[in-house]
Amino acid sequence: MMTTSPKPPDDAPTEPRGGHSYPWIPIRSLLEADRPAVLMHLLALDERDRYLRFGHLATDEQVQHYVEGIDFARDEVFGVFNRRLELVAMAHLAYESAPRGAEACAEFGVSVASHLRGRKLGERLFAHAELHARNRGVHTLVVHALSENAPMLRIARQAGATVERHGAESQALVRLPPDNLASHVEALVGEGAAGLDYRIKREVRRVDRLLASIVGH
Repeated sequence: MMTTSPKPPDDAPTEPRGGHSYPWIPIRSLLEADRPAVLMHLLALDERDRYLRFGHLATDEQVQHYVEGIDFARDEVFGVFNRRLELVAMAHLAYESAPRGAEACAEFGVSVASHLRGRKLGERLFAHAELHARNRGVHTLVVHALSENAPMLRIARQAGATVERHGAESQALVRLPPDNLASHVEALVGEGAAGLDYRIKREVRRVDRLLASIVGH
């Protein structure tokens, strides 16, 4: 018997079914032009979420300073947008310069809008970051988190991380396999699909605004 699924709310990201055990979601690489969206997303986090994301109760000024310091040319920033083109989840993959002969590593940080918890957005962003880090020749993904940040540490452990606890703070290290042709193709396909999804959402928003202006007159 066929059933019709209810239409997702406007604040939910598009989630067509993929070949994974959980829904595919469009994760788009963010650019310099997306800096205002990143700031808006992080400022919308409540006190608890800011505390877990930054390891302290970050003020608006501290959040703004963090966003202004993101180097989009060096690092990679990924985002999930809802149908209103609002950034509802984002990850920052900060690449660290390694001395000659040392293994390359990158640090991962993530935040998800509170009303979208439980949709595995953090888990998907982590897997996405792993893929991109591999393709940049990174051997180890590093996560610094408060020891009480159970969801973040659980995501890292599920990825095979070694977690070391140092009092109130913990560090998780995830060893990454080397890149290969399949990993590069997967990244290209995912990026292309996410870009198409974003352009469609943007066009739908444009048409909606046009129709609203016509009806208003």
